Formats: sequence, C-alpha cells, structure tokens
Amino acid sequence: MRDPYTILGLNKDADEAAIKRAYRKIAKETHPDMHPGDEAVEQRFKEATAAYDLLSDKEKRGQFDRGEVDAEGKPRADYAFNRAYSGGGGFGFGGQGAGVEDIFSDLFGGMRGRRGGSGIGQIPGADIRYTVRVDFLSAVKGVKRRLNRHDGKTLDVNIPPGTEDGQNLRLKGQGLQGKGGGPAGDAYVEVQVDQHPFFIREKSDIEVELPISIDEAILGAKVNVPTIDGPVSVTVPPGTSSGTKLRLKGRGVPASRSGGAVGDQYVKLKIVLPDKIDDELADFILTWSESHPTAVRRKAGME
Repeated sequence: MRDPYTILGLNKDADEAAIKRAYRKIAKETHPDMHPGDEAVEQRFKEATAAYDLLSDKEKRGQFDRGEVDAEGKPRADYAFNRAYSGGGGFGFGGQGAGVEDIFSDLFGGMRGRRGGSGIGQIPGADIRYTVRVDFLSAVKGVKRRLNRHDGKTLDVNIPPGTEDGQNLRLKGQGLQGKGGGPAGDAYVEVQVDQHPFFIREKSDIEVELPISIDEAILGAKVNVPTIDGPVSVTVPPGTSSGTKLRLKGRGVPASRSGGAVGDQYVKLKIVLPDKIDDELADFILTWSESHPTAVRRKAGME
C-alpha cells in the first residue's frame, strides 16, 4: 500500500484537523454509493479509509513515523519488540475506528448503529433520479408508467391526476441500497409533460381557443367544444365578438390527491373569416357598413 500521507495529499506535519478534512473530502467524492460499480473509485475510497485509520490513531501514526510499522500497520521485521501488536490484524478497510464512523455519520445523514460487513456502520443509500415523458392528457388525468431501474429491474410509477410539467415524484426506498444495514435511498421521478395541440394549462384551469364562423358569431349557434373528457355542446350568444371567453365549470384539471379544487375550462372564441371573400359577401358588407357606421377603436380609447 502507498504512503498514507500521499494517499490523503498531506505533509507529515499535518495536524489532526487537516487529516480529518482531507479524508472527509475524499470520502465524500469516492463513496461507493455515489459511484456504483466503479471499482477504481471504490479502491481509492478503501485506501483513503485505511490511511485515515492509521493517521487518526496517535499511537499507530507514531509507530509509522518512527518506522516501527508499515503503511498497512504491520510491524516491520527489524522491530522485533513491536511484534506484540501483530495480532491486531492491520488496519484494512474493515478495521477503522470510531473517528471514521463519526465522519460517515456527518457525511451521510447521521445514521449510526451496528456495523455491517464493511465495518463502516449504517450508511443510507444514495438517491437516484429518473425522467419520464407523458402526454398532456395522461398528466392531467393520471396514468401509470413502467421504468427500467438502475439494477435492471422495473419500477411501476403512478403519476397522479394533475401532475405538472417538471414535477418530481418521490418513491421512498427505491434508490440505492444502504451499507451496513442502513436504509435504502429514495427514487425521484421528474415528469416531463408534452404540449397539447390546442389545450393550454393554467394551474388548475384549462384554456382552449375555439374557431367560430362569422355567421355563428353574428347569429349565435350551438357548437361542440373539446374537453379532456370529450366534446361538449356550448351556446355561442348572438353578436359574439372575437376574444369572448366562455366558462365550463368543473371541466379543468381534476382535484389532486392532496385535496386541491377541480379546475374549470375557459373557451376563447375566435372569429375566422372564410378562406375566400366572394363578391356577394363583399357587396353586402359594403352596403351594410355605409348605413351602419361603427367606431370600435374609439370605444376602446384608441382614437
């Protein structure tokens, strides 16, 4: 094993605080839970832990500095008087003391308890993040999706009604497994919602722009309006202007499980002229406008 001072990036005159800071930094960057399956990172973590175990123990550090023990804490052959310590079994990854456990307690959630096979105490598993895309109607009405987990298994995710774009769902205990009997981490699923061709969501309400013809606007009409539950019939009042909004109570986003209110749907009417204005329509409008002068912009305060 390499020199423990070199492993932690320290000079031999480093004090206890510097040793602890150096190890905390390396442990936080190289903990196996943060890099599952990366053997090189795990090996560096083990080396740093072993180095800290030696240097944080005043007696072991003194023996190493005097040349009585090697980098693994084993007595050197030319120090026969120190052989009595050989039964200690070295200071490998499984042998760190309470100081190391305190550091893990600080870094990984304050979990302390029985030691597991690694000897590092109870360490909670890391959280994992997933992303799932759903269409607009599925997010509004709720849907179930199946994800492929990091360990090759599948995970069924219930996306509740009313889920918004960018919302994170927490699945407790579905992250990486803990160490030494520590609890598993959580899984966080970010839901990305695709835009709809004509529905627009405003919190719990839904808006839709509905084209109507000039005769429907002037004379009034019964028209079908799309909603998240299918088309419904609404009445366009006679003399309706473009931009008029109709409210469909309770036709918006369903109530959430947390008790939110049901939203409404707002229908914004938009008058659409014929693709081609024929002579008959043009002559009628010209004759009508000459006998019915209007001042719509003046009424709006724009003239």
